[in-house]
Amino acid sequence: MANARPDQLRLASYNVEWMNALFDDAGRPHEDREPSARYQVTRGAQLEALGVVFTAMDADAVAIIEAPDTNGRRSTVQALERFAGHFGLRTRRALIGFPSSTEQEIAMLYDPDRVTLAHDPQANDAAPRFDGSFRYDLDTDAAPETIRFSKPPLEVRATLPTGQTLRLIAVHAKSKAPHGARGQAAQRRVGIENRRKQLAQCIWLRARVEAHLAAHDSLIVMGDFNDGPGLDEFERLFGRSGVEVVLGPEGGAQLYDPHATMALTARLGPAPTTARFYIKPPGRYFEALLDFIMVSPDLLDRGPDWRIWHPFSDPRIMAVPELRDALLTASDHFPVTLDLPLN
Repeated sequence: MANARPDQLRLASYNVEWMNALFDDAGRPHEDREPSARYQVTRGAQLEALGVVFTAMDADAVAIIEAPDTNGRRSTVQALERFAGHFGLRTRRALIGFPSSTEQEIAMLYDPDRVTLAHDPQANDAAPRFDGSFRYDLDTDAAPETIRFSKPPLEVRATLPTGQTLRLIAVHAKSKAPHGARGQAAQRRVGIENRRKQLAQCIWLRARVEAHLAAHDSLIVMGDFNDGPGLDEFERLFGRSGVEVVLGPEGGAQLYDPHATMALTARLGPAPTTARFYIKPPGRYFEALLDFIMVSPDLLDRGPDWRIWHPFSDPRIMAVPELRDALLTASDHFPVTLDLPLN
């Protein structure tokens, strides 16, 4: 696979399904035949597949969604840096922001010879820090609810080899799945409640985006939104997807992602996908567009190139069986990369 050129910065967003299960408390990889958290995949097989994928991507920085846990016993940074060393990756430094209340963190693995990253959380009256709370009326009863991120977005100040500064925000928005609900009525009720929370998180994120655009910051928002244009019935119920909220209104200050644009303009036709889930019943795979890399207008003017590393949609991947199989083994999501010209 072609590597990123020296005159470009390659950024990636990759949701690695339950990466935390692949390491012990000291951050050492579990290279064995014990089951991973992926169905019918061993820990050793998932680790080896991830090594193949990260090596092939050859990104300068990767936003890892569902990165290993940070708590009193475990360290995201230690696990990711051991992972990088184990496979000889040049992305050998790791960064985490505010730890989550789950076992899934948002982190970045990066090459310190190509880019310098620092956790740099922001706040203003419209959008408080992402480890705090946000007041928003979810059900139009004139009584705002308190919204929190279980996985606070990671805000990063990136300094490029040219000396230019980028703002990066890595996101894992709330899932709309009605986990734990029994019966059709309960599933719908919980699904609607989760949809409201997911949409409120995206409104909070959009307020931060607007502040950066108003300040003329070069901005990239990336990650798993658990949502996308035309994805499900909740969009019809609420009128728009969370992704559309973050992108911004037509005629206003917008972010851009070509795959989101394709989904918005081809709701009844083929659309790109970034995730593949096995559903039983009916015993089939379901695909969805959940992962995005959105850029500000000034970065769009540079002519960046996006790519979804989907093994069944990219002929270059299909031509490399080792990489094709690794992508299917490593996670239920596929990476998205952005090649951004530096000048």
